[in-house]
Amino acid sequence: MGMAAAEWKFHVLAVDDSLVDRKLIERLLQKSSCQVTTVDSGYKALEFLGLRQGIESNDTTALSLSPQEVNLIITDYCMPGMTGYDLLKKLKESSALKNIPVVIMSSENVPARISRCLEEGAEEFFLKPVRLADLNKLKPHMMKTKLKNQKLEEIITPSNDENGTVAAVEPEIKDSVEMEIIKMLPIQSETEPKRVLLQVVQQEEQMLSNNKRKSMEEGLSTDRPRPRLEGIATAV
Repeated sequence: MGMAAAEWKFHVLAVDDSLVDRKLIERLLQKSSCQVTTVDSGYKALEFLGLRQGIESNDTTALSLSPQEVNLIITDYCMPGMTGYDLLKKLKESSALKNIPVVIMSSENVPARISRCLEEGAEEFFLKPVRLADLNKLKPHMMKTKLKNQKLEEIITPSNDENGTVAAVEPEIKDSVEMEIIKMLPIQSETEPKRVLLQVVQQEEQMLSNNKRKSMEEGLSTDRPRPRLEGIATAV
């Protein structure tokens, strides 16, 4: 029912203890041309990523010999044993996995919870049920990770010149389409505080509030769904 493995654009690890939610997110991601691996706990996610051995020994830098390449992790917040927030912290503590984008899902709209996850390093926080429109926001995050991995491979992988000596390979982007994508992607420092993202959310909420006020003045209907991160402005 799916594409050939070579045609998948991105690999996403979906973590949720609910079978129904796992199947839903898997189906939506496959519609977005993503290869999907699903697990039902944070511990299994770490094991899949090769970090399980390090967690048991309290060494978050220890990886197994064959860690799986993943472009993005999307996880439920409320799970038994290890919550999505705990999983997020473990990933960000790992030098080998901290650059993988992490997205949190939850059926509860709790501003303090959303703020805490964003400040810890989550790229997005989605309210369930997750929609296809939500997943479209993940592509820029996955593209940045994929391009970064390709550059690292080009730097690490040596090539032989005509004399048989090993020469370092300079990272080069040959595809003009990739260059355009890079120009479109937002440039952010790895250590940039998540307060900047929260400020953007505040601005978006203010714009929505102004649009609603304008609609009331013009006599138009204001029956619109509330913004996804409503109330987060109070948790900065």
